[in-house]
Order: sequence, then C-alpha cells, then structure tokens
Amino acid sequence: MDEPTALSDVRVPSYGMINNSTNNCNGNSQGVEMNRTSCSTPTTTEFETTVISRQKGLSTLSGVFAPVAISMFSALLFLRMGFVTGQLGFLMTSIELILAYTIILLTVLSLCAVSSNGAIEGGGVYYMISRSLGPEFGGSIGILFFAANVFSCALYISGFTEALTNVIGFADSFGGKFLHCVLVSFVILCLCLLGSNIFAKTAVVAFCVIIFAYATFLFTIFFKGATEIAIPKENTYAYLKLVNLSDPDSEKVADFNQTLSAPYTSFSFSTFSENFFTNYTFDYTTGKSTDFAFMFAIIFSGVTGLMAGANMSGELARPNISIPRGTLQAVFCTLMVYLLTAFLLCITCSRKLLQSDYLVMVDINVLPSCIMLGVFIATFFSSMSNMLGASRVLNRLAQDKLFGLILKPASYEVGSSGNPVISVIISWICVVLVFMVGAMNRIAKITSIFFLLSYMGVNIATLALELTSAPNFRPNFKYFSWHTCAIGAVSAVVMMLVIDASMSAVAVVILMLLIMVLHYRAPIGSWGSISQALIYHQVRKYLLLLDVRKEHVKFWRPQVLLLVNRPATCCPLLDFVNDLKKSGLYVIGHVQKGQLENENGSTVDPLHQIFPYWLSLVDYLKIKAFVELTLTENVRDGIQQLTRLSGLGAMKPNTVVIGFHELNPSEPVLQETHLLKDLRYSKIGRTEVVEYFTASDFVPRELTLQDGRLDSDEYLHVLHDIMNLNKNLCIARHFSRFDRELQFKQCGKRYIDVWPSHLFKQEENSLRWDNSSLFVLQLACILSMSNKWKSAILRVFICVNSLQDMHYQEQQLKSLLEQLRIKAKSVMVPWDHVMSQIDRNAGLKNITEYPTTFISSMNEIIRKHCADTAICFLNLPTPPNTQEGKHEDYLHSLRLLTDELPPTMLVHGLSSVISTAL
Repeated sequence: MDEPTALSDVRVPSYGMINNSTNNCNGNSQGVEMNRTSCSTPTTTEFETTVISRQKGLSTLSGVFAPVAISMFSALLFLRMGFVTGQLGFLMTSIELILAYTIILLTVLSLCAVSSNGAIEGGGVYYMISRSLGPEFGGSIGILFFAANVFSCALYISGFTEALTNVIGFADSFGGKFLHCVLVSFVILCLCLLGSNIFAKTAVVAFCVIIFAYATFLFTIFFKGATEIAIPKENTYAYLKLVNLSDPDSEKVADFNQTLSAPYTSFSFSTFSENFFTNYTFDYTTGKSTDFAFMFAIIFSGVTGLMAGANMSGELARPNISIPRGTLQAVFCTLMVYLLTAFLLCITCSRKLLQSDYLVMVDINVLPSCIMLGVFIATFFSSMSNMLGASRVLNRLAQDKLFGLILKPASYEVGSSGNPVISVIISWICVVLVFMVGAMNRIAKITSIFFLLSYMGVNIATLALELTSAPNFRPNFKYFSWHTCAIGAVSAVVMMLVIDASMSAVAVVILMLLIMVLHYRAPIGSWGSISQALIYHQVRKYLLLLDVRKEHVKFWRPQVLLLVNRPATCCPLLDFVNDLKKSGLYVIGHVQKGQLENENGSTVDPLHQIFPYWLSLVDYLKIKAFVELTLTENVRDGIQQLTRLSGLGAMKPNTVVIGFHELNPSEPVLQETHLLKDLRYSKIGRTEVVEYFTASDFVPRELTLQDGRLDSDEYLHVLHDIMNLNKNLCIARHFSRFDRELQFKQCGKRYIDVWPSHLFKQEENSLRWDNSSLFVLQLACILSMSNKWKSAILRVFICVNSLQDMHYQEQQLKSLLEQLRIKAKSVMVPWDHVMSQIDRNAGLKNITEYPTTFISSMNEIIRKHCADTAICFLNLPTPPNTQEGKHEDYLHSLRLLTDELPPTMLVHGLSSVISTAL
C-alpha cells in the first residue's frame, strides 16, 4: 500500500452521478454539483398552469365538510342512536361520545398539522404518512388504509342494499343479496368513473337530503304528542311467550299474533330521569349481552369517517386549508348533532321503546320515508366516498412505485382531471371480492382496526416531526403539541384492543410484515424518511452527553482514522480495519491535492463531485465507516487536518492507521468481484465505482516518485505529526495480499501473533510493559474478539535471553494474561544468538543504530514462528528525530524488519487502554 494521501486532482468521469441531473433536482443525489439548466426554477407559465388546475378543484364544503359529516353520520345517526341511548342512558352516552370524539379530535389535530405543513397531492392519508415517515411505514399504512376503505365500502353497500330491498319488498329474490350488492356497487363504480365533479355535486346534495331528514326528526320531536309505538316483529325476544303459562321454566316461543307496543311520551322529565343512567340488557339482533366496551365499539365504529375529506386531497383546490378547516367543522358539527339526538331521544322515548326498537327514529317520525331516505343517502354516499378514497390511495401507491410492477396499471389516469380509472376499477373488484367472502360482522371489526392503524400512523407522523424539531415542519395549524399526538397514538392502540385484541394483533403483524417487505424492496423515495431526522435528533443529544472529560480506560475502544491514498490498492486493509474497530468509530480519510479556486478565478469544490463515489465504495464493501475528505495544496497539512478535526465531540479518532512507505507504489487490485451486488440504495453502479477509482488514481510511473507521492522525509514528518497530536499510530504493511477467508479456510493460517516487547529497546525488553506494549496486546485481543476472527488463536511472543529465564518469564506472562482476562497462548523465543551480535553496553536507542545483521536475524526469527500466521502485530520502533536526517535509514530498517512477513501492523501506543479494575 502507498502512503495515505492523493497524488493529484481526481479526474471525474462523465458518467454516473454527474450525469444524473434529474435526480439532482429531486434531491436524490448527495454531494454532486447540480445541473443548473435542468434544475432551474419553474417558469411563470408553469406555475400559473399549476395554480389554475388546482383552482378547479373541490371546495371545503363539497370536498371535505360534506364527505366527513356524511361518513360520520352514516347509519349510526338514524339506525343505532336509539339502541345506544336505550342501553347507556343519556349520561353514559354523552361520556362515550365525548370519549370517542376526544380520540378522534386528537387525530384530527395531528391531521390538520400535517396537512397544513406543505403542498399535498393525491393519496390522502397515505401521502401524508409516507412523506412524513418514509416509504416503509407510509406504504404499509397505505395498503391497510386501502383495505379499510374497501371493507368499509362493502359494509356500507351491504347495509344500503339490505335496507333498500326490504323497503321495496325484493328481499332475497332476483338473485339474492350478493347480486343486489354487486349491482349497487356497479352503480357506484359508474359514478366514480365520471370523476370528482360528480362526487362534489352529489356530496352537497346528499348532505342537504340528510339535513332535511334530520329536520323531519326535529319536527316530530317538537310537535308530535304522546302515543304508543308498535314494537317491530324483528325483535323476536319481545314476542317470546311461555308455552305453559303455569310453568315459568317451560320453553318460550315467539307469538307474532299479538301486537306489542311501547310508549312515546313526548317531552317528559320523568322519561328523561328514567333514561339518564345505564341499563344494560342485550342486543336483540344478535342476542349478545351489552356492556361499556361493546357499546363504545358501536359508537366508535360509526364515527370513523374523519379521513373522508383527506382522501380527496388530490381533488381539493386548497387541500392544506380545506382539510383542517372542513374536518374540524364536520367533527364538531356531528358531535353536537349526536349529543342533541341523544338528549331528545332520552327525553321523549320510554326506556322500553329505545331498547325494543332500533328503528325508533323511523317509527316515531311523521314522515318515516324521509328518515329511510336519509339512511339510504348516508350509506350510499359513504360507500362512494370510500371507493374514491381507496382508488386515490391505490393510485398514489402505484405512482410511487413502492410495489414495483404489481400496481403499475393503477397509475393510469384519464383526462386533465387525472381521474385514476384503473384504480377505481381495481377498488371495485376488491369490493366485490369482499361481498363473496361475506361475514360482514367480522369484517366490520377489521375495518375499524385498519382505520385505527391509519389514525395511529397520522399521530406518530406528527409526533415524530414535532419531536425532531425539523426546521421545515412549521404548519399553519398551531393547535396541537407532542402531548396530543402521543395521547392520540396511544388512544388508537387502546381502541384497537377494546374492539378485538386478537384481530388487532393480526393487523399489527401484517403491518410489520409490510414494513419489512418495503424496507428491502421499495425504491428510494425523494421525500425523505423521518427515521433519519429522529436519528439525527437523538445522536446530537447523546453526543452532547458524551463528555470527553468523563472518559475512562475501562470503556476504551479503538476509534480509528484510516488514511487512504488509493482505495483501489488497499481494499483488504479497509476490510481489516473494519474488523479491528470493535464497534468503535471508523473514519476513512483522504487528502485531495488542489485548491478551491480554479483557473477562471471561480470557486469550485472538487470534493463535492467525488464524495458520492467514496460513499458508494463504502456501501459496496459493506464496511461501517464514515468518509472524511479534505482539500489542501500540501499533503502533510491535509493529514494534520484530518487527524485533528475528524469526528465530533468525544467521538474523535484516537488511533491513526497509515500505509507503509513502499519503494514502489502498489498495483490496483479493486475489481467488481470485490464488491457486493448492486444495492437498492446505491446511486452509482459497481462498474462505475471500479472504473472511477482505478482510472482516476492512475499516474504515469515516471512521475510517481517525483511529485506524486510523499518522499521519505515528509513521510517521517507525518508519523511525528500523528504522535505529537497524541494519537496512537499503526503502520500497515503487506495487506495488499491479505485475504481473511482464503487464509483461514485454504491456507490454514489461523493465528494472530503479537510481539508486544520493544525489540529495539534493550532496557525495556521485559514484562514491565509500557503503554505501547499494552496497546499492541489490546489491539490483538480486540481483533480476536471480532466475530470473523473468533476461530483464530491469539499467540503472545516474548524473547528471552536464556533458558534459565524462560520458565520464570512464561509464568509471569501467563499470570499477566490471566489478570488482563486475555485468552492467549504464550510462546517463549530464545534470542541469545541474536543478542550476541551487538554490544549491550553500547547504548543503542534507535533501530537505525542497530546493525543490519541484528535486524535481519530478528526478521528471520519472526518469519520462523509466523509460518501459520494470518496477521502479525509488532511494536513500532520509535522514529528518529526529524532533524537527524535518518529518515531513509529508518524506513530501510523497517523494510528489513518486516520483509516477507505476513500482513503486519507496526503499532505505537501512547494512551493507557487496559484496565484490571472491575
């Protein structure tokens, strides 16, 4: 490997990121100069066209308020309020309504905040969640929300069809209920295919019809006198009669020859006091007993239409204004209507009537057909709203390409209005399939749970945006906080458990599976992911808490800065340091020679263009590292910058790894086979990465030693700079031929060898090791603890002067390793024949002062014992003073010492890294 810095300005090829001007405009590229022509600001004509097309959209009344109000009324207002008040009484009905609407209102506040934070396109809730939380969570919630709309549409159509056929007398004739539902759904399909204009017109008309129907109810309440109301024959429990009147235990049979009735008292305080508290009985349509949770599920499932307006976000003229305003108005309006209805029913209808007749609002009305018309309109229009909502969500999912080619047909739109006809047809087919499944009661629970999951998603999205304090999250709607978002999310989860815990668990499992599938399969979106904002928020917080003054040797770990010149020549070293870092910081540093100001006098940063290639290389090599690049005219100054400034706070490198200064530069070894297969999130292909790092690093051989690389004097200055900056130093040699898998499996080299003693400091060549010796031992131990090196055996070598000292030093070494909790094999190496080549009293202090015969003998000893070694750690001989001019002698001695050794790491440690304390 060569010395660690670049030798010339990098030539940026004309492919890859630089050509990707479209992605640059969308923000899909990092660190690449933008194409100013393709990324220019839209012209006035383009902007005006966009505004005009949106001005033709739906208003707040027709696009949001009316759909939400009708969906929240649905069948609950006219068909179930009598049953609810009969079981709960006015007090508990009011409490449950307020509780349900509190949960809804918390979600609405989050919905208003997200929808008023920027431009909203089609897709409704899915669009908001995906653009806030990212494609994984947004896409999974989108699929469940699509399914919820489909199921809800099928339920409304089923209720509408059953009521309509019973009124007109068809019942199960003419094909039965399934065919009736399909025909009704086909009519809705035709209306939806006509586009949003029909929807807007029918929304206002439908709402007016419901208002008229409710007005007839108010008229009846205020002007109809007391009377008896017949109990419907559908309530078979009311008509049960003992077969033997004298025997109370005899069988009961329904007697429909009699006509039973219950009093309608008109305004009466005694009636109100009778209906004020709860009186749980049973549901005569199912025979199940009622309780608080059962009744709350009925109320809540009837008011889950708050997303009806958001579903039409693509058709609204001003979605960021209409969605908050229309949804809030509809929520408060429907709550007031429900409370008023509960009060009027409790003050005018006897308890018996409320519990025995679910159609009490129809039977007491002066114009019963008007109430039924309101029921028909509410259910029909709610089903139409759900089909439109499902189609818009599906269309947006297809446009975002989250599920690849599966949903591609759903992205097709017709006309200038952009009506997604294929999505509408697919949604209709799904509704028909639900009809075939049947079991509407079970599907009703699934529908509520899916809706609650989408509510939870909206609350979580807003909570995450609020907690991250993102500068671009500044919604116009201010009446929310992280407390409301959190309570809303928790409330949605609690409601899911109340409705059906087992089904909720299944829904959550489906959600998790969809998230995992989208995490690995979905393309990278240009809208960002909230996970990155949350990570940034938490990392910044914990970096501030990570105080460098509180560091302790017990928790020391290597934080490595690897200085790299040409990655194409040192991929094995990049991978090795990734194993060595032991969950610590890993920074790859590169110095680019050059300057910001070019020949024309303009300022251009070349690192801005090459940075994405480094990121892609790190991705393909699958190493967990940061990349730090710097631009200087002097390589030594650049290395000082990287050594001093890399990292942040207490997360700064404490160890610098640098390549050995070889006489000749290493040849590039980077090939496509060294890289992983194409990654989903990588912007640049493997071929382009390899071509860039092999082509841009090429320098004519005759220039290499003259001005392309550091000379020996500069290299020695760099070593001293690193140590003077209080960094541990590691010099790597022979790693160009390092292959961990090959050495372990084929060559059988399964040892990690460490020579911790100072081989060229005679006075310190004992078991009284200094920080440097302990640092060498610690690095070798850390490497042996790595998952990929656990099969390797750690060996510690100690040179002994005589056989008499061998046993004593071996016992001392074993005791030391046991005390340090390091599992290693101790090896004693006699070196009397080596020491005999020097005069021990000569005061030799530096490797440059030792004879070459001594260094060669030392090299021979190491080679003899390292035949089966995968990696060798040596204590780095202290570099001579730069003023002595011995840089060539020092480097020559290091070459002689490490010649023909396996991959070797020469280590010089400064800090204390080993602790024996608990």
